[in-house]
Amino acid sequence: MSAHGGVDRNISRGFLFAIALTSVTLLAEVIGGLWTNSLALLADAAHVFMDLLALVLSLAALTLARLPATDRRTYGWHRAEIFASLINGVTLLAMAVGILLEAWERLQAPEPVKSREMFVIAVIGLVMNLVAARFLHGHSHDDLNVRSAFLHVLGDAIASVGVIAGGLVMMLTGWYVVDGLISVFIVLIIGWGAVRVIREAGHILLEGVPPHIDIGEVAESIKGIAGVLDVHHIHCWSICSHITSLSAHVDIDPEQRPQQGRVIAEIADMLERDYSISHSTLQGECSRCETVPLIQQLHHRSPGSDGHGHDQS
Repeated sequence: MSAHGGVDRNISRGFLFAIALTSVTLLAEVIGGLWTNSLALLADAAHVFMDLLALVLSLAALTLARLPATDRRTYGWHRAEIFASLINGVTLLAMAVGILLEAWERLQAPEPVKSREMFVIAVIGLVMNLVAARFLHGHSHDDLNVRSAFLHVLGDAIASVGVIAGGLVMMLTGWYVVDGLISVFIVLIIGWGAVRVIREAGHILLEGVPPHIDIGEVAESIKGIAGVLDVHHIHCWSICSHITSLSAHVDIDPEQRPQQGRVIAEIADMLERDYSISHSTLQGECSRCETVPLIQQLHHRSPGSDGHGHDQS
């Protein structure tokens, strides 16, 4: 089994454990929220429901990403991960708006809550969320799909802490308006995580340069390779959160033209070693280039028009 296959298998196992634990948490909080009349607990249950949806979507995306590339989808299904992350973020944001509306009504007219029972159920939910987050944490730093699911679970764990604190306050003081205040707190957690995930997923879908890449620095590194005179028309983008691609035109010293293959291979090795760019397309000669800006401006062309295409080396 390849190293990449082993990583995917571990991620899938983490998702399955998290889905099982989140399902138990959802059931407990829905029943508990109705029983105790706690809006905060029901809001947290709504959060858990979206957590469960996020986890299922993320696992489905991971499964699709394993499908091989074809002549119709030359990048395979890796982008499914980003679409899943975008859906997760949008649903989080929509849920935050719904909870905020409910919280406003509860703040205007507080209702009695069985705070002791609410406290116990929230503690159970916190434990389940922390265990689920533990299974996802190891791969959350370098995989946007896992990170979005991890943020769902972690946000719900933080919300559970708020519900626990609110349960304690209501047990000691009978101040039931706290239930609505906790719901607003949950909205802030959900909204912040949603905006971050949507921003990152949108950046990848728009073929944005990955955050860890400085195009100017990459260009200087390429020009530092022996035999390279200049580099231009450079593009860098992410296929998904862990696959980065780059294409560029490279001007090679005429004396090094017989060694063009070696120079291109050395550039590709440097890109992968220093910048984790695992998929590079480099053109060693471009005699048809009239101008040589570092960043190429793309323009719409009618089908069949005389474009500026080049064969790639």
